[in-house]
Amino acid sequence: MSKMSTSEHRARKSQAPGEAGPPDGAARIGVALADQAAREMAEPLAGGLYVVATPIGNLGDMTVRAVTTLARADAILCEDTRVSRTLLARYAIERPLRAFHEHNEDAEQARVLAELAEGRAIALISDAGTPLLSDPGFKLVRAAVAAGHAVTALPGASAILAGLAVSGLPTDGFFFGGFLPSKQAARRTRLEALAAVPGSLVLFESPSRIGDTLADVAAALGGREVVVARELTKRFEEVRRGAPDALAHELAAVAVKGEIVLVIGPPPPREVGDAEIEAALRTALASSSLRDAVRLVTDDLGAPRTRVYQIGLRLKDEP
Repeated sequence: MSKMSTSEHRARKSQAPGEAGPPDGAARIGVALADQAAREMAEPLAGGLYVVATPIGNLGDMTVRAVTTLARADAILCEDTRVSRTLLARYAIERPLRAFHEHNEDAEQARVLAELAEGRAIALISDAGTPLLSDPGFKLVRAAVAAGHAVTALPGASAILAGLAVSGLPTDGFFFGGFLPSKQAARRTRLEALAAVPGSLVLFESPSRIGDTLADVAAALGGREVVVARELTKRFEEVRRGAPDALAHELAAVAVKGEIVLVIGPPPPREVGDAEIEAALRTALASSSLRDAVRLVTDDLGAPRTRVYQIGLRLKDEP
């Protein structure tokens, strides 16, 4: 008979007589998580500001490190104490909870900085996701850094990255633009300003405006591929993909609810003619080697390097 592992022994020992326990796999995972939490809780939390990501919907997305950090913090700053109490209760965390939002951020900042100066550990969370991203906290972090206090990020859930990850659109370069303006004229102006960004666009939008916004995307950005990710990580998560005008038509026929992440594909590659490449190369070659000139022009115009190099060789051979 094989020996019982320590984790299995602890899991079985904690099981009440006659009680049908969880599968061995679940028991082992539970013990491993408990062991990790116990190790972290045994260590004192150093003073400083801790920027802690929290779930965007599914409370199971909380990390062990986030739980143990909040459980050891001297105080937790949050947007809405009612929302955060639900999360803390889920993980049996009982620490002082204080409101920290756009209406009291300036007044509360002095108090937090004084606490940090005393060596206290202060945690900052938002209602959902990673703080500072369309949430309060930027000015506090900046002030804490300027005052020489330690600032530690505890990464975790982010609607921005979750939306981008499920979109199927390019992720090698992206721009987060937050919420678009609510008025159509300002919204279109903003979209037109974002048109040249060489990457995917990630935006937040309300369910009441998503149809109008998609129509404006079609008008300002053309037929770029668009993804509407709704209620990410929640029970009714939904992801729709397609052209903006088609998605606007689809959503007009349903009652749209919940939080939305809108991801828009990058602009199509710009067509660059040989004459434009040649002109750029002549300028670059006046002060650079062929190798450096090719690199500069390739990066600037986005043209294939081989094509730029061939034109560069021809120019170098000219009398």
